Amino acid sequence: MAVTTIPAAVELVIKNKPFLESALIEGIVNLSALSRKIKGEIEAELGREVNDGAIIMALNRLVPRLELISKMKLQKVVENIGDIVVRSDLADYSYINSKSLFTKQMQLLEKVSEMGGDVFCTFSQGVSETTIVVNTALCEMVEEIFASELMVAKTVDLSSITVKLPAENSIYPGVYYYIFKELAWDNINITEIISTTNEFTVLVASQDIHQAFSILMESKKKFSNQ
Repeated sequence: MAVTTIPAAVELVIKNKPFLESALIEGIVNLSALSRKIKGEIEAELGREVNDGAIIMALNRLVPRLELISKMKLQKVVENIGDIVVRSDLADYSYINSKSLFTKQMQLLEKVSEMGGDVFCTFSQGVSETTIVVNTALCEMVEEIFASELMVAKTVDLSSITVKLPAENSIYPGVYYYIFKELAWDNINITEIISTTNEFTVLVASQDIHQAFSILMESKKKFSNQ
Protein backbone atom coordinates (compact mmCIF):
# COMPACT_ATOMS: atom_id res chain seq x y z
CA MET A 1 0.00 0.00 0.00
CA ALA A 2 1.35 3.42 -0.96
CA VAL A 3 2.17 5.78 1.90
CA THR A 4 0.37 9.13 1.99
CA THR A 5 1.87 10.98 4.95
CA ILE A 6 5.35 12.29 5.66
CA PRO A 7 5.73 10.33 8.96
CA ALA A 8 4.75 7.09 7.20
CA ALA A 9 7.19 7.77 4.36
CA VAL A 10 10.00 8.61 6.80
CA GLU A 11 9.38 5.41 8.78
CA LEU A 12 9.39 3.32 5.60
CA VAL A 13 12.69 4.81 4.41
CA ILE A 14 14.38 4.42 7.81
CA LYS A 15 13.22 0.83 8.31
CA ASN A 16 14.76 -0.08 4.95
CA LYS A 17 18.15 1.04 6.32
CA PRO A 18 18.86 -1.11 9.42
CA PHE A 19 22.21 0.47 10.30
CA LEU A 20 20.69 3.93 10.03
CA GLU A 21 17.82 2.87 12.28
CA SER A 22 20.33 1.70 14.89
CA ALA A 23 22.29 4.94 14.63
CA LEU A 24 19.11 6.94 15.22
CA ILE A 25 18.32 4.88 18.32
CA GLU A 26 21.87 5.48 19.58
CA GLY A 27 21.41 9.24 19.05
CA ILE A 28 24.50 9.65 16.88
CA VAL A 29 22.83 11.04 13.74
CA ASN A 30 22.40 14.72 12.88
CA LEU A 31 18.69 14.91 12.03
CA SER A 32 19.05 18.02 9.86
CA ALA A 33 21.71 16.38 7.72
CA LEU A 34 19.73 13.14 7.58
CA SER A 35 16.55 14.93 6.48
CA ARG A 36 18.42 16.45 3.54
CA LYS A 37 19.92 13.06 2.70
CA ILE A 38 16.61 11.18 2.56
CA LYS A 39 14.49 14.03 1.21
CA GLY A 40 14.60 12.66 -2.34
CA GLU A 41 13.40 9.24 -1.21
CA ILE A 42 10.59 10.75 0.85
CA GLU A 43 9.41 12.84 -2.08
CA ALA A 44 9.57 9.80 -4.37
CA GLU A 45 7.37 7.83 -1.95
CA LEU A 46 4.82 10.64 -1.63
CA GLY A 47 4.93 11.93 -5.19
CA ARG A 48 5.23 15.53 -4.06
CA GLU A 49 7.70 18.02 -2.59
CA VAL A 50 8.26 18.19 1.17
CA ASN A 51 10.30 20.57 3.29
CA ASP A 52 13.20 19.64 5.57
CA GLY A 53 11.38 20.81 8.69
CA ALA A 54 8.54 18.34 8.21
CA ILE A 55 11.02 15.49 7.79
CA ILE A 56 12.94 16.52 10.92
CA MET A 57 9.70 16.64 12.91
CA ALA A 58 8.77 13.15 11.67
CA LEU A 59 12.21 11.84 12.65
CA ASN A 60 11.92 13.37 16.12
CA ARG A 61 8.61 11.57 16.65
CA LEU A 62 9.87 8.30 15.16
CA VAL A 63 13.02 7.87 17.25
CA PRO A 64 11.33 7.30 20.65
CA ARG A 65 9.04 4.69 19.09
CA LEU A 66 11.99 2.93 17.47
CA GLU A 67 13.76 2.89 20.85
CA LEU A 68 10.75 1.34 22.58
CA ILE A 69 10.15 -1.29 19.89
CA SER A 70 13.83 -2.24 19.80
CA LYS A 71 14.05 -2.58 23.56
CA MET A 72 10.84 -4.62 23.87
CA LYS A 73 11.82 -7.00 21.07
CA LEU A 74 15.30 -7.72 22.32
CA GLN A 75 15.32 -7.37 26.09
CA LYS A 76 13.49 -10.62 26.77
CA VAL A 77 15.90 -12.62 24.62
CA VAL A 78 19.23 -10.89 25.21
CA GLU A 79 18.96 -10.72 28.99
CA ASN A 80 18.30 -14.48 29.02
CA ILE A 81 21.24 -15.46 26.83
CA GLY A 82 22.81 -18.59 28.29
CA ASP A 83 26.38 -19.80 28.28
CA ILE A 84 28.89 -18.15 25.97
CA VAL A 85 31.59 -20.68 25.06
CA VAL A 86 34.91 -19.70 23.50
CA ARG A 87 37.15 -22.05 21.50
CA SER A 88 40.50 -21.37 19.89
CA ASP A 89 42.87 -23.01 17.38
CA LEU A 90 40.24 -23.66 14.71
CA ALA A 91 40.43 -24.01 10.94
CA ASP A 92 37.73 -23.49 8.32
CA TYR A 93 37.55 -25.45 5.05
CA SER A 94 35.06 -25.01 2.19
CA TYR A 95 34.54 -27.65 -0.49
CA ILE A 96 32.36 -27.78 -3.59
CA ASN A 97 29.47 -30.19 -3.03
CA SER A 98 29.85 -33.52 -4.77
CA LYS A 99 28.39 -37.03 -4.68
CA SER A 100 31.43 -38.29 -2.77
CA LEU A 101 31.58 -35.46 -0.24
CA PHE A 102 29.03 -36.96 2.16
CA THR A 103 31.01 -40.22 2.29
CA LYS A 104 34.15 -38.27 3.14
CA GLN A 105 32.28 -36.49 5.93
CA MET A 106 31.28 -39.84 7.41
CA GLN A 107 34.90 -41.01 7.30
CA LEU A 108 36.01 -37.90 9.16
CA LEU A 109 33.27 -38.26 11.78
CA GLU A 110 34.22 -41.89 12.40
CA LYS A 111 37.84 -40.94 12.99
CA VAL A 112 36.85 -38.03 15.23
CA SER A 113 34.52 -40.23 17.32
CA GLU A 114 37.37 -42.67 17.89
CA MET A 115 39.56 -39.87 19.25
CA GLY A 116 37.18 -38.90 22.06
CA GLY A 117 37.98 -35.90 24.24
CA ASP A 118 37.18 -32.29 23.46
CA VAL A 119 37.36 -32.38 19.66
CA PHE A 120 35.52 -29.74 17.64
CA CYS A 121 34.17 -30.78 14.24
CA THR A 122 31.12 -29.34 12.49
CA PHE A 123 29.68 -29.33 8.98
CA SER A 124 27.51 -26.72 7.31
CA GLN A 125 26.10 -27.59 3.90
CA GLY A 126 24.90 -24.95 1.48
CA VAL A 127 23.45 -25.24 -2.00
CA SER A 128 26.81 -25.52 -3.73
CA GLU A 129 29.41 -25.64 -0.95
CA THR A 130 30.04 -27.38 2.35
CA THR A 131 32.03 -25.85 5.17
CA ILE A 132 33.98 -27.89 7.70
CA VAL A 133 35.26 -26.32 10.91
CA VAL A 134 37.71 -28.35 13.00
CA ASN A 135 40.42 -28.04 15.59
CA THR A 136 43.73 -27.13 13.99
CA ALA A 137 45.07 -30.50 15.15
CA LEU A 138 42.68 -32.18 12.67
CA CYS A 139 43.86 -30.22 9.62
CA GLU A 140 46.15 -32.95 8.33
CA MET A 141 43.36 -35.53 8.69
CA VAL A 142 40.85 -33.31 6.87
CA GLU A 143 43.20 -32.60 4.00
CA GLU A 144 44.04 -36.28 3.64
CA ILE A 145 40.42 -37.48 3.63
CA PHE A 146 39.18 -34.70 1.33
CA ALA A 147 42.24 -34.68 -0.94
CA SER A 148 40.19 -35.61 -4.01
CA GLU A 149 37.53 -32.94 -3.37
CA LEU A 150 37.64 -29.41 -4.79
CA MET A 151 38.60 -27.03 -1.97
CA VAL A 152 37.28 -23.48 -2.34
CA ALA A 153 38.94 -21.90 0.68
CA LYS A 154 40.93 -22.63 3.80
CA THR A 155 41.25 -20.26 6.75
CA VAL A 156 43.32 -20.97 9.84
CA ASP A 157 44.11 -19.20 13.12
CA LEU A 158 40.45 -18.82 13.97
CA SER A 159 38.53 -18.80 17.23
CA SER A 160 34.83 -19.22 17.89
CA ILE A 161 32.17 -17.94 20.24
CA THR A 162 29.09 -20.09 20.78
CA VAL A 163 26.06 -18.31 22.22
CA LYS A 164 23.13 -20.26 23.66
CA LEU A 165 19.80 -18.48 23.20
CA PRO A 166 16.50 -18.97 25.06
CA ALA A 167 13.88 -21.00 23.19
CA GLU A 168 11.73 -17.95 22.45
CA ASN A 169 14.47 -16.31 20.34
CA SER A 170 12.86 -17.55 17.11
CA ILE A 171 9.65 -15.55 17.61
CA TYR A 172 11.39 -12.19 18.15
CA PRO A 173 12.77 -10.63 14.95
CA GLY A 174 16.05 -8.75 15.08
CA VAL A 175 17.91 -10.84 17.68
CA TYR A 176 20.69 -11.91 15.34
CA TYR A 177 20.83 -8.47 13.78
CA TYR A 178 21.30 -6.83 17.18
CA ILE A 179 24.17 -9.14 18.12
CA PHE A 180 25.92 -9.00 14.75
CA LYS A 181 25.46 -5.22 14.63
CA GLU A 182 27.36 -4.89 17.89
CA LEU A 183 30.28 -6.79 16.37
CA ALA A 184 30.11 -4.84 13.11
CA TRP A 185 30.20 -1.50 14.91
CA ASP A 186 33.57 -2.49 16.39
CA ASN A 187 34.90 -3.69 13.03
CA ILE A 188 34.93 -7.38 13.99
CA ASN A 189 34.92 -9.44 10.82
CA ILE A 190 32.90 -12.68 11.03
CA THR A 191 34.56 -15.44 9.03
CA GLU A 192 31.80 -18.01 9.47
CA ILE A 193 28.40 -18.43 11.15
CA ILE A 194 27.07 -21.78 12.31
CA SER A 195 23.48 -21.73 13.53
CA THR A 196 21.00 -24.17 15.06
CA THR A 197 17.57 -23.49 16.58
CA ASN A 198 18.73 -22.20 19.96
CA GLU A 199 22.40 -21.43 19.54
CA PHE A 200 24.79 -19.93 17.07
CA THR A 201 28.55 -19.92 16.67
CA VAL A 202 30.59 -17.17 15.05
CA LEU A 203 34.14 -17.65 13.86
CA VAL A 204 36.50 -14.70 13.96
CA ALA A 205 40.24 -14.22 13.60
CA SER A 206 41.97 -15.30 16.80
CA GLN A 207 43.37 -11.79 17.23
CA ASP A 208 39.78 -10.48 17.53
CA ILE A 209 38.38 -13.10 19.91
CA HIS A 210 38.93 -11.21 23.18
CA GLN A 211 37.31 -8.04 21.83
CA ALA A 212 34.38 -9.99 20.33
CA PHE A 213 33.78 -11.83 23.61
CA SER A 214 33.84 -8.56 25.56
CA ILE A 215 31.33 -6.99 23.14
CA LEU A 216 28.87 -9.87 23.51
CA MET A 217 29.16 -9.90 27.29
CA GLU A 218 28.65 -6.14 27.43
CA SER A 219 25.58 -6.43 25.17
CA LYS A 220 24.04 -8.96 27.55
CA LYS A 221 24.91 -6.84 30.59
CA LYS A 222 23.40 -3.73 29.00
CA PHE A 223 19.91 -5.26 28.94
CA SER A 224 20.26 -7.11 32.25
CA ASN A 225 20.93 -3.81 34.06
CA GLN A 226 17.88 -2.03 32.59
